[in-house]
Amino acid sequence: MKPSRFLPGFFLVPCLLFCGLPATTPQEAARNIERAFASLRSLQADFEQSYYSASLATPLLEKGKLFLQKPDMMRWEYSGPERNVYLYKGGVSLAYFPEDNQLFRHALSPEEKDWAVFSLLTGRAGIIETYAIEAAEFPTDKKGSVQLKLIPLEEGELSYILIEADPRTWLLEKAIFLDWAGNKQEFRFRGFKLNPRLDARLFELEVPPDCEVIDDLPPVKNN
Repeated sequence: MKPSRFLPGFFLVPCLLFCGLPATTPQEAARNIERAFASLRSLQADFEQSYYSASLATPLLEKGKLFLQKPDMMRWEYSGPERNVYLYKGGVSLAYFPEDNQLFRHALSPEEKDWAVFSLLTGRAGIIETYAIEAAEFPTDKKGSVQLKLIPLEEGELSYILIEADPRTWLLEKAIFLDWAGNKQEFRFRGFKLNPRLDARLFELEVPPDCEVIDDLPPVKNN
């Protein structure tokens, strides 16, 4: 099922010396990243997403725009290769696929509400409390960036997360999620707009009247 590639499960420099910037420990860097995102009210950014799996002959490469409005609204708007929309609002996820004229609706579990990407981008991850933190080194085209490896303290689907941040702003530029099955999902972020005034209509989803709706939302109880 299409939404499974994006729902939880993929779900968010050894010496750390930077051109004139003071040395930063991995724990201090994690706190700085957490504070940077926690201080934001809203966020807009461009993203590129890559998904690697043993079941796929070639990686799945996608791109689009991300919109975040605290406390709990997020929109991932994919522009290519297919135009899709994933919306998270009020404990519900909506995944709309225009080419198939299908809308998937899903009530998020407590675990899914703490999805790693969402927690990191909202600054509520509690990085030090949730992960063992190590300095890391992985391929990058950014000079002077901070790279960390986050290992979940509690066993789950994720094996570890690699993150890269700009030490001048402490905003995430890259996040790589690896699960125990060997699947890898990578996000690259750029073009950040901090605290933009976002139109409330961004977090509403209009679909054609003949759209097929597939959901697992609990039935509404009549009083």
